Amino acid sequence: MEYKEYPKRHFRNAVSAPFIYMMIVPFVFLDVVIEVYHRICFPLYGLRYVKRSQYIIFDRQKLNYLPWYDKINCTYCAYGNGILLYSAAIASETEKYWCGIKHHKARIKALREEEKDFLEYGDKKALEHLAKTNKDN
Repeated sequence: MEYKEYPKRHFRNAVSAPFIYMMIVPFVFLDVVIEVYHRICFPLYGLRYVKRSQYIIFDRQKLNYLPWYDKINCTYCAYGNGILLYSAAIASETEKYWCGIKHHKARIKALREEEKDFLEYGDKKALEHLAKTNKDN
């Protein structure tokens, strides 16, 4: 698998970190609002609940080779991306209930298609190689 290298990664990470982490506020707000909607409206519509555990997955923290700070970052990414996917699934079920008409133009092929270029879960060597490559740049 080929993984994109990012030159000057540490500087870019430091500059962008406040913007990334301030997104926790809208993520939590969305989480609360979408869950209230989900729990009140789905029973009224006769829809089955969307399983949260299929979208918000915390598993990277179990990788022993990750340092504690990467585990925190992985938890944040899992929550942020998961809550967005979970919300999209709830919105999709709502759309099917109210208006199950296909769009003229196709939507995104698959919500998680971007993961095709991710490192394999548990591949410590690939992560070490990526870290070394990015550190050298």
